[in-house]
Amino acid sequence: MLKVSKCSKLPMDRQPIEIVERKGKGHPDTITDGIMERVALELNKEYLRKFGGILHYNADKSLLAAGVTEPQFGGGKVIEPMLIVFGDRATVSYAGESIDLEKVVVNAAKSWIRENLRFVNPDEHVRYQIELKQGSAELTDIFRRGSKIMGANDTSAAVGYAPLSRTERVVLELEKYLNSPEFKKEFEETGEDIKVMGSRHNNHLDLTIALAFVDRFVPSESEYFRSKQEVLDRVNSFLKERFANDFDGIDVHINTLDVEGRGVHGVYLTVLGTSAEGGDSGQVGRGNGVNGVIPLMRPRSSEAAAGKNPISHVGKIYNAYTHEIARKIVEEVEEVQEVYVWLLSRIGKPINEPALAAAEVYTEANFEDIKGQIEEIIASELDNIGEFVNRLIDGMVPVY
Repeated sequence: MLKVSKCSKLPMDRQPIEIVERKGKGHPDTITDGIMERVALELNKEYLRKFGGILHYNADKSLLAAGVTEPQFGGGKVIEPMLIVFGDRATVSYAGESIDLEKVVVNAAKSWIRENLRFVNPDEHVRYQIELKQGSAELTDIFRRGSKIMGANDTSAAVGYAPLSRTERVVLELEKYLNSPEFKKEFEETGEDIKVMGSRHNNHLDLTIALAFVDRFVPSESEYFRSKQEVLDRVNSFLKERFANDFDGIDVHINTLDVEGRGVHGVYLTVLGTSAEGGDSGQVGRGNGVNGVIPLMRPRSSEAAAGKNPISHVGKIYNAYTHEIARKIVEEVEEVQEVYVWLLSRIGKPINEPALAAAEVYTEANFEDIKGQIEEIIASELDNIGEFVNRLIDGMVPVY
């Protein structure tokens, strides 16, 4: 069933209140999403290499338990390592052949950590616990039915939208800048654990940034506050250069829990650049959406995409594909100012035949003039879902 309707609600940019969050790559939730998605990609490769096709797995019920550290000005120490628990289901053997699941999973996690967290040694600072068990017979059998287009593994719904609002763009681009090689080269004392919270009231934007500092580069409390001011100045320069014309004003606050005169207890200081080392744990699905932000004022999919199987798990496929379809509608139908796209699966039915595909469109043009074009785009994208799945398998679609 395909339904396209007109939306009466104003686009997000024209609504009076908006709240948007983004968690950087060193945030415990993003670390967990990133590692589990890397696990998924490596399992895809191993299944294809060993069996010629992807078998049943989901590695999305996973978590990161914080370790214990003792930050100090000039350099602290790690007392207990972090723990990553890999949970849910994975096929280990098929037709007399098997894979070394633990090796694949741990190597995937270590490679992601090395690529994204400068100060975390995956051999010393992290422990790994594998709790991936064999899946249920009926769900596992979906992968043995020989269908070109897989049946959905669940009855589930997802929603995506386009375009990003200006607040969403600021929050997204600012965190990426703060974690960019360019910024880290100049401010090596800043860690990867960054969270940006944006709050817009009419045309004024307020940004609160949590930014971990790495203790080995901070010799004293006074140096911490000096560096923090320099970072604030650089952030304001970045925002002025990129977004000055988008808002009447932008206020920025960094590490607002800080209190001068309390030493290491009054500043956001870490040993490894992430609060996961000793302050905060992480879990798949608590981080960014597939478009990179957490939009508090919009409908969101209830399922995480990271770590899920890319050929039958609609919690991954539809979660990402609804955003891609929405972007295509906005790109191809210039009269559309904002669009939401929903896909609802029915377990066992082919993923290209959702029980419901729906779009809600805001336009100031004649809706009937563009309705048919939007229906054609959605129908065409569903016909081509196999190509999208292949890109998911290869890791060509961002999902966290």
